Amino acid sequence: MIIVVTGPSGCGKSTLIRRVQNGLDGLSFSVSHTTRPPRGSEVQGREYYFVNENRFRRMAAAGRFVEWAVVHGHLYGTSAKELRDKGRSGDVVMDIDVQGARQIRRKFPEAVLIFVMPPVFGELKKRLEGRKEDGPEVIAARLERAREEIRDCGRFDYIVINDDLERATQDLISVIRGQRCRRDRQETAVRSILKSFGRSGRPSIRKKG
Repeated sequence: MIIVVTGPSGCGKSTLIRRVQNGLDGLSFSVSHTTRPPRGSEVQGREYYFVNENRFRRMAAAGRFVEWAVVHGHLYGTSAKELRDKGRSGDVVMDIDVQGARQIRRKFPEAVLIFVMPPVFGELKKRLEGRKEDGPEVIAARLERAREEIRDCGRFDYIVINDDLERATQDLISVIRGQRCRRDRQETAVRSILKSFGRSGRPSIRKKG
């Protein structure tokens, strides 16, 4: 299962994903490529694959990305190999922007798309300023982009409002657990159980009405 977590810059999606990974087994993180420089304690291959623009554009021209976009002057993309390799061990979660999420929906209609929303505009502004990573002009650009991105929240399968980090973490975990319990994802296990009851074949579902 592909799980896309997106939302405006500063909404807390990266922090939520790290917390969810600590609370759930079988969930791998899809590491994106980017041309932006590392921040703080970021490590090559953990948060991102940091590459120069020439290499990124060569990869894009060769069709090696399942999604890519220009975000705040830098290039970001998810390689098909990364998604394929991480998907072999179970579910894979992607931390990408709204543009990338739209591309994933077109290529993988079955993907689960989750929009992380800040409680109010003022809180998002406070978080961006509190990171002390960008100057006033960059923060203004991020906030303007957030105004545009947040209009798209209705296109996503789930919305997690990050007004309380613990509650938002549990909400995100609940979404993933719920998706894992879908009938189509449980079919193999259900067949095995049915066999132990002396039944075989696909589980029958009685329609209401």
